[in-house]
Amino acid sequence: MKNDTATFLGYSFGTLFILFAISKHFSEIDKLYGFVDVPSIEIVLGGTFATVFINFTLPEIKNFAIIWKQGFIIQELDSLAIIKVLIEFAEKARREGLLSLEEDLGQIENPFVRKGIQLVIDGTEGDLVRYILESEVEQLDNRHSLNKKMVNCVSTFGPAFGMIGTLIGLVNMLSKLDDPASLGPAMAVALITTFYGALLSNLFSIPMERNLETKNDKEVLLYNIAIEGILSIQAGDNPRIVEEKLKAFLPPDVRATFGEEDAEEE
Repeated sequence: MKNDTATFLGYSFGTLFILFAISKHFSEIDKLYGFVDVPSIEIVLGGTFATVFINFTLPEIKNFAIIWKQGFIIQELDSLAIIKVLIEFAEKARREGLLSLEEDLGQIENPFVRKGIQLVIDGTEGDLVRYILESEVEQLDNRHSLNKKMVNCVSTFGPAFGMIGTLIGLVNMLSKLDDPASLGPAMAVALITTFYGALLSNLFSIPMERNLETKNDKEVLLYNIAIEGILSIQAGDNPRIVEEKLKAFLPPDVRATFGEEDAEEE
C-alpha cells in the first residue's frame, strides 16, 4: 500500500481555495470568523451523523474512520504484473503439469491469485474454482458497496440538515422583525448552515464516494482478470491464448506498453 497523494492534494487545494475566496488575506481574521457558527456546525454534523447511526448497525459504523482512511491509500494492484505471472504459470503448467506450479506459489504476492492457483494445484474442478473465486469477488464488492453507501449517507443528508438549519435560522430571524438591525446578522447565520451542508457534501463526501467507487472497480477488474487466467491455466490453454485473453481486459494504450515490454525482454 502507498499513500494516495492525489486525494490528499485534492482536499487540500479545495479547502485552501475556499478559504482564499472567503478572505484574500488570512490576516483579516474577522472575515473568517464570520463564517464560523458553532450551532450551525452542530446541526449539520450532528444531524448527518445521526442519520448514519439510523441507517447502519454499530459494528458497521465502527469502520467509518477506516473507510475514509482507504480513500487516502492506494492498493498495490498491478494488473500487468499479475498477467505476466499468470502467463509464466501457464507456460510452466503446459510444459511440466499443474503440480509443478506449487514450488513457485510463494512468488505470488496477491493472496487472491495465490488462492486460485492453489485450488487448481489441489485438483479442484473448474466450475467450483470459478464459483469460489467469483463468490469472493462478489463479497468484496458487497463490502465496498456498503462503505460507499455509508459515505453516500453523508452526501445525501448533509445538505438536507444544512437546509433545516437555515429554516431554524429564518424562524428566529422572523421572530425579531421589530428589530431591523438584527435582521442582517440573523440572515447570515441562517445561510451559513446551508453553506456547511453544501461544503460537507460537495467537497468531502461526494468526492470520497467517487474515490472509493473507482478503487473498487479497479480491484474487481483485476480479480476478474485473475479468474480468467487461473481457469485458462487449469484448462491447459496455450500461453499465447492466455496472454491475448488477459490483455483484452486492458485499455489499448496499456496493451501496447505490455507488448513493447515483452519485445524488449526478448
